[in-house]
Parts: sequence; C-alpha cells; structure tokens
Amino acid sequence: MEKFVIEGGVPLNGEVSPAGNKNAALPLLAACLLTEEPVVLRNIPRIKDVLVMRHLIESLGAQVEELDATAWRITTRDLRPADLDPDLCRRIRASILVAGPMSARVGEFKLPPPGGDVIGRRRLDTHILALRALGAEVQYERGFFFKSKGLRGADFLMDEASVTATENAIMAAVTAKGETIIRNAASEPHVQELCHFLNALGAQIEEIGSNTLRIHGVPKLHGGEFTIGPDYLEVVSFIGAAAVTHGTVRIKNAGVENLGMIAHVFERMGVRWNVEGDDIIVPAEQELCIVPDLDGAIPEVKTNVWPAFPTDLISIAITVATQASGSIMFHDWMFSGRMYFTDKLVGMGARIILCDPYRCLVQGPNQLYGENLESPDIRAGMSLLLAALAAKGTSVVRNIGQIERGYQDVDKKLQALGAKLERVKE
Repeated sequence: MEKFVIEGGVPLNGEVSPAGNKNAALPLLAACLLTEEPVVLRNIPRIKDVLVMRHLIESLGAQVEELDATAWRITTRDLRPADLDPDLCRRIRASILVAGPMSARVGEFKLPPPGGDVIGRRRLDTHILALRALGAEVQYERGFFFKSKGLRGADFLMDEASVTATENAIMAAVTAKGETIIRNAASEPHVQELCHFLNALGAQIEEIGSNTLRIHGVPKLHGGEFTIGPDYLEVVSFIGAAAVTHGTVRIKNAGVENLGMIAHVFERMGVRWNVEGDDIIVPAEQELCIVPDLDGAIPEVKTNVWPAFPTDLISIAITVATQASGSIMFHDWMFSGRMYFTDKLVGMGARIILCDPYRCLVQGPNQLYGENLESPDIRAGMSLLLAALAAKGTSVVRNIGQIERGYQDVDKKLQALGAKLERVKE
C-alpha cells in the first residue's frame, strides 16, 4: 500500500498536460470488439481502470499490442463468450460496456455485475431496456445472461440520459439491420468521441452531439486509427489546484471546447482562466468570491446531463468553494453518496453543512489544516488532494489507488508544478 504525504500552502506554477480522456478510452476499447480488423488507439491514459478494461477485452479474445507508451493496436478476429472474471468486473463500472458489442457479435454470453465507485445506487435498467429494444434477450440472476439471434434497428426513448447506456446502445446499433433512432441520448464529450471513432471505422451515425442519434446499420466495421482527446475532468482538476494554491498554471491541449458550462460555474466562484489556442492559463490573481444570485440570494450549482455541469466535477467545485468568500449550495441529484466526503473537508476546517445526501452548503473562505485522509472514490480523492495542497501543514492521503484509477501520474505532474508531495510506502 502507498500513500501521498503533502506539505500544503505551496503555490503551483508551471505547465502540465492532461492524459487522454478515461471516459472515452473505456468505451473505445470495448468498441474494438465490434470489428475483426486491427484498430490503433492513441493517447490512451495509463491508469488502472483502463488496464482493467484491457484485461476484460483480452479475456474475450482481443489481442493488444503496445506500439508505444500511449498507443495500442487491438485486433479481435475471434471473440469467445468466455465467463468474465467477476473480480475484474467488480473493479470498474465500465465492464458493462462490453454488453453492446458482445450482443452485436456473439449469440450468447454471461456478464457478472459491474462495480466501480461507491457513490450511491447506479441503475443498469436503461442498458437492458435499450438492448432489448434492439432485439437482445436479457435475463438477470446475480449477473446478466444475453442471447441474440441478430440485432435489428429500432426507434426507442431512453428512460434516462445515461452515458454508458447510450454508449452500449450505440455500439449495439451500428451493425444492427436497419435504422436506429436513440432518443434522450446522452451527449457528453466522450459519447461524441465514441460516435466519431465508430464512424471512422465505417459506422453511419448522424446528429452527433444531440440528444437524438440516428444510426444506419452497416454489415460490418473495418479497422482504423483514432486519437483520444484530453480528459476535461483532469483539466478542471488542475484548474482547481491552481486556484486553491494561488499559482499560475498553463494546461496544454486542454480541450477548451468542452468547458463552457464549467467556466460559468467557476466564474460564479471567482475563478477565471485565459485561453491561448488550445491551452488554458490559470493566473495566480483570482478573485475567489462567490457571485450571489439576484437580490443577494445564495447561488446553487446543480449537476445535470451534458451540457450542464457534470456530476464528476462537483467534488472539485466543493473544494474550490471552501477557499472562496461567500455562501454557495451544491446539489447533485444523481448520486446519493457523492457528498459524503465533505466530512473530511470539515475535519480540515471547512464550514460545510450537509443538508441531505444530495446537497451541501459551503461558506468560505476557510483556512484548511493538514489532516490524515482516506480517498473514498476517484473524484472525491482528487478533491481531497486539492484540499491538502491548499492546507496549512502536512496531510496524508491514503487509498491513493482510487485516485490513480482516473488520474495518470498525478503525483509526478503535481511535483513538476512545485507541489511538496511524496509517494510513501505504508
């Protein structure tokens, strides 16, 4: 076991480059199961969740060749509906993403229940309803049993705009016979990347980026190459780190086109950045003052489906708010466990009222103090790391494997920016 030991209060300065988008890499690896021809994926993040997905597709017959540190050639000529390792599936939520391509290419297979972050109940019903609409038979008994005699296009309405369910439906539909229309589809940047990737392999997906996708089924997909875009969640994490430490940081190749609503929310907390080409420069001089609503009302940041503020960034925003002057409400209606990490911020000196499992009120600015911390999930873990960087004194962050499921070389990147951070074996 390893931990991070952080001496806080040091401004971060310098340049940093984000890794490839984890939430794009996972469905793209699953989508490689759809074609017999080789596919080259570039800018793959070297993180634990991606390595678990690699093991999953390899167990199904994929051959993965590493071309360099961030490029893989994946070839899946022969799929085998092997019994997947339940332990591997429990490690990541994204194990459910093999359901769509496997339904498209094999007749029957079993899938153990997926795992992932413990942030509250996460429905799988939407995946099953979508695959059934396309002609798959699905049963559940402490695991999933899929059977298909050939998928067919359909016009259906998703009962929620689930990202992974939309991705599963897209992958199942691209080689289904006929036309598919997916209504109430998720449109996050990684969903769009999946669509562009599949189109590069010969799929015919229209209206990408909207909540209604039109897919014309093709007999099969061919091989190709694709470069994964930057991880905007990592980009915003470094924006937050620069803001709470009062440093100046340039984030290279930041994917600025994906940060519209995020910029609005951070501006409400007095955090601004400049754009130069595709780089973001976060200056040291930040106002860090909450902008109230009309008549001085306390503003509310509420997560919602894209292009609204994403649930994966609510933890980062809460930590930033502890350093801003004023009061602000955060509301994540999606996951009942997302807010529970705030008790650790309170232990560091933050003034936060947890109103219920979905809402908290932050009043700042607060002087944070070093503390012994435990990372509960990917995003909360990174948020606690930001708090430790801003705190006075020394903090210890344990269970860093959770953070490293989603952030590549986070300790090395922060050290390069001047952070006093050490990786220590327990």
